[in-house]
Amino acid sequence: MRLNQVTVPALDLERSIAFYQTLGLRLIVKNDHYARFEMPDGDATLSLKLTKNAKGAARGPHVYFECENLDGLVAELKGQGVAFDSDPVDQSWLWREAWLSDPAGVKLCLYYAGKNRLNPPWRVKE
Repeated sequence: MRLNQVTVPALDLERSIAFYQTLGLRLIVKNDHYARFEMPDGDATLSLKLTKNAKGAARGPHVYFECENLDGLVAELKGQGVAFDSDPVDQSWLWREAWLSDPAGVKLCLYYAGKNRLNPPWRVKE
């Protein structure tokens, strides 16, 4: 398992995009409610998800961990007593995801995306 991306809330998506680009992150995906960046080094990404209220922004990030054998890992963890909010599901954005929460309530996503992790069909053209 390896850390892939962290998704953080944004109250003003355009302003947040500009800020992260200023920090050196490279925009690779963008729509009206979501943006994703590649980090300057390595292959980790950071995402922004638009929220309409400041209270939503204060809820904190979601942390994503990419797993080559997602279904096997979820089964193994369940066998060890780990509770999941959702079993692995194929998503419309071409990722397979399973969700759980850490003891503090931080949302974690174990997922597999293959080539679509950095190169979805809707990737921003350079």
